[in-house]
Amino acid sequence: MIRILIVEDQTMLRNALEQIINQQQDMEVIGTTDDASKALELCRNLKPDLVLMDVVTENDSNGIFWASNILKELPEIKIVIMTAIPEITFIDEARKAGAHSYIYKNSTNDHLFYVIRSTMQGNGIYPGPNSSVSFAAQFTEKEIAVIRLVCQGKSRVEMIQELNISESMLKPIITSILDKSGFDSIAKFAIYAVSRGLIVPDLH
Repeated sequence: MIRILIVEDQTMLRNALEQIINQQQDMEVIGTTDDASKALELCRNLKPDLVLMDVVTENDSNGIFWASNILKELPEIKIVIMTAIPEITFIDEARKAGAHSYIYKNSTNDHLFYVIRSTMQGNGIYPGPNSSVSFAAQFTEKEIAVIRLVCQGKSRVEMIQELNISESMLKPIITSILDKSGFDSIAKFAIYAVSRGLIVPDLH
């Protein structure tokens, strides 16, 4: 029996996941929470085999951050990150955090069960190339850092301070972003990135 903890802030989805998972003969939901910051303590107490972890939960808790903390203390637990947001850096962040698998919330029930069982068998399942991932691949880490700061409404002075670079270094980075994205304004590109879910400005 696969013992599962669900971390999901949307009540209807959390209840639906619990219901469909409990209908599987080899799975059992042993706990749920709407806040990723509570997940580590629940893992200590409940000892789940696998955690279904939403990326952004109640109180803006970062599921990827807490997944990393869980795995540092309880490395035997498997973690499947789930999200509805095509944010361009989530997949990479999930891999760096050590999450075993990654699934989008619009997946079918059968795919969810496949990911859970495969993960428990030691096989990591991550999405294949899609528009948001290929979009992210166009940009360097420094360019993505600048894009994220622009989306947060930071001024050029603030970006220079946060990135510890000079104005002369910032200008070619912005020029490169505009060349790659096809936009004529970094502000317009920021609006596009946020509206498409490609950047979630306040996750961290």
